[in-house]
Amino acid sequence: MKILLVDDEKRIVEVLEAYLEREGYEIHCADNGIDALKKVKNIQPDLIVLDLMLPDISGEEVCRLVRKESEVPILMLTAKSAEDDRINGIVMGADDYLTKPFSPREVVVRVQAILRRVKKAEKVEKLEFNNRKLVIDLIKKEVTVKGQDTILTPIEYRLLTNMALNPGRVYSRMDLLEKIQDEGVYYEGYERSVDTHIKNLRKKIELDSRQPTFILTVFGMGYKFGGVLDAANATV
Repeated sequence: MKILLVDDEKRIVEVLEAYLEREGYEIHCADNGIDALKKVKNIQPDLIVLDLMLPDISGEEVCRLVRKESEVPILMLTAKSAEDDRINGIVMGADDYLTKPFSPREVVVRVQAILRRVKKAEKVEKLEFNNRKLVIDLIKKEVTVKGQDTILTPIEYRLLTNMALNPGRVYSRMDLLEKIQDEGVYYEGYERSVDTHIKNLRKKIELDSRQPTFILTVFGMGYKFGGVLDAANATV
């Protein structure tokens, strides 16, 4: 599997490269944001280890631009330790977050954990949440709520599946609008139009749309999926 290391600190790159190559990964490196974006397109890595403090454009901007084109997992590395910085990193689309200084062995463990989650998600055919109160069949593209078939529009289905496959991840309205378009549905509208689709989706899948369980609002940021996966029932 290919990993792209993006950091302008040569010593950190050398150490991480050695540790990750020892685990059998193919390593590519970039010391600035522009080069990183080019290599994301050319190499198509399986995971990106991304430092936020880059000499040209910020790691946050790199993450944002990558997320417009790809769902490749991103592990952020940064000297910023404030809670707001960590939250912002996750909101922008990072899958995990490590603050400097860190142990190279911990980076390896985090990388392995992220890739295991991705591999498992790629094999999933059916998602079942909250003791089968919500079931999403990804093969048949069918949704049932408390055992009853629920008809969703294509946009509602894409919104639901994108969030359900990444529970806990916060999506901004722009993120969700881009997800709709990336999936082949070209929808002209403003970010706030997502609120309307979320409202309609809640009416169909929530037991009480005023006190949602699955599609949760993260005030000032966007939305996240709050369902609890029935791991024993998930089929692969």
